[in-house]
Amino acid sequence: MLVVEMLSTGDEVLHGQIIDTNAAWLADYFFQQGLPLSSRTTVGDDLESLISTFLERSLHADILIVNGGLGPTSDDLSALAAAKAVGVPLVEHSQWVTVMENYFIARGRVMPETNRKQALLPENAELIDNPVGTACGFSLKLNDCVLFFTPGVPSEFKVMITEQILPQIREKFILPEPPVCLRLTSFGRSESSLAKQFDSISLPDDCVLGYRSSMPIIELKLTGPASRRQQMEKCWHTIKQGVGDNMIFEGTEGFAQKIAKQLQDRGLQIALSEQFSAGLLNWTLHAANILVHHGQVIVPQSEQSLISLLQQAKDNAAQQSVQIGLAIGDYHDQYLNVALSTPTGSYAQRIHYLPNNHSQKEKQEVSVMLMLDMLSRWLNAREVIGYYEWLVQVETLVLDNELNDDVKS
Repeated sequence: MLVVEMLSTGDEVLHGQIIDTNAAWLADYFFQQGLPLSSRTTVGDDLESLISTFLERSLHADILIVNGGLGPTSDDLSALAAAKAVGVPLVEHSQWVTVMENYFIARGRVMPETNRKQALLPENAELIDNPVGTACGFSLKLNDCVLFFTPGVPSEFKVMITEQILPQIREKFILPEPPVCLRLTSFGRSESSLAKQFDSISLPDDCVLGYRSSMPIIELKLTGPASRRQQMEKCWHTIKQGVGDNMIFEGTEGFAQKIAKQLQDRGLQIALSEQFSAGLLNWTLHAANILVHHGQVIVPQSEQSLISLLQQAKDNAAQQSVQIGLAIGDYHDQYLNVALSTPTGSYAQRIHYLPNNHSQKEKQEVSVMLMLDMLSRWLNAREVIGYYEWLVQVETLVLDNELNDDVKS
């Protein structure tokens, strides 16, 4: 099995001044291609550390993806470190100078002299094109390991990996069949509760059930070889049944995106008002390309009753001549009100927010997820008021639009 590793470079990555999103993206992308990373390493902008790490990891890995350090400044040391590790000089690759000059000409600018440094690469390097930037990627061999050097800018890095490096890897190596990874996302359950429920489940050989907690959701992943797909799908059916009413979606598309498709397919439109979430619900809907005809952030008022918040949602929808109204009230003394108005009924709940260690942002994200869960439940003809282990309903209100009377509270 191929040993694939990643080396991230830069003091800002090493010291946590920026989040290494490139490493997370590559790990997931390569995993889906049947190339799971064996390890990830981070090294700062230190020449000797880079050289020694290249030499050390090349003795263990078949493929090493090096990210960062290809810029025009003095702290960009990847090319120099690679040349010293291999024992060859740096030389100016004239073809890349031409590429960079054309890059600047196309933008009506003259290439700064400092950018010539980006064409100084190890003598034996094979150049890797960068169609969206000036950092030239390259590859070379060291101790039977193929090292691929990539820019740190995420947009440049991802294009180079997908369009240049992965095709080269496929040419050089026989890749295993990508693993099967079945995913679902739950809301309202705790990681410990889910783990306790499924710890005793019998998994197919070579398969692993994992949990990823990212407030306010828990993702479950069943991963295994493609040869086990049939057994995995039987096991996955049991897991989905166990998560039950708290499963909000399956796959990786995203919850808001799935809601967006259902709204579009049914020609439904939304108006909303929010207090505690401070515009986060509006932003979440817009990010999923859900058209919000009217979104307003209301200054927190005195504690609001469920019926008045529900009336606010209904009025907002009626004023905008749309079918659905959403309203998130204020958060007060660990209590939160949310309301949903639809063509067939109106629903509101007052919940007691049990966790006391969550940040303000986490609580706001929970309020948005609770609102989206109610909307999704209505769209899928499920019970709109769900059950959540750590959100306790202290009051619920369900109104039938035709009868216009209190059905349940």
